[in-house]
Amino acid sequence: MSGLTHLDEDGAARMVDVSAKATTVRQAIAAGRISMAQEAAAAIGQGLVKKGDVLAVARVAGIMAAKRTADLIPLCHPVALSAVTIDFTLDVDGVDVTATARSAGRTGVEMEALTAASVALLTIYDMAKALDKGMIIGNVRLLAKSGGKSGDWRAS
Repeated sequence: MSGLTHLDEDGAARMVDVSAKATTVRQAIAAGRISMAQEAAAAIGQGLVKKGDVLAVARVAGIMAAKRTADLIPLCHPVALSAVTIDFTLDVDGVDVTATARSAGRTGVEMEALTAASVALLTIYDMAKALDKGMIIGNVRLLAKSGGKSGDWRAS
């Protein structure tokens, strides 16, 4: 059926068989941003948010989310992750999140990196929503991937 990898010959959804693929070290980097009022960003930076350390909680949430990606995204393979990192850059009106996922396996970790970045951003919103309900999450995207048959890729 039209070469779509997640559909079988009858058009039914299926998980792609990766058993014949080579095991390689794979890495993906994803990023996103949450924009907010300057007062909210300042409170996060100064540790004044009543719910606690926003970025520490968001880091743990992002790592946990990467580990649970196959439970959230239909037909996504469970991946044995070897590393997940979540980095933050706080500025006067928001937070940039960068998530890196790494594995030695037969399928890529793009979805794990994207899920980690997304959930870290959602957690920042949840922790700081009392300060600014109008925060905007956006620009979630894959920045780079390496490993596997298709090789390396970088966003332009």
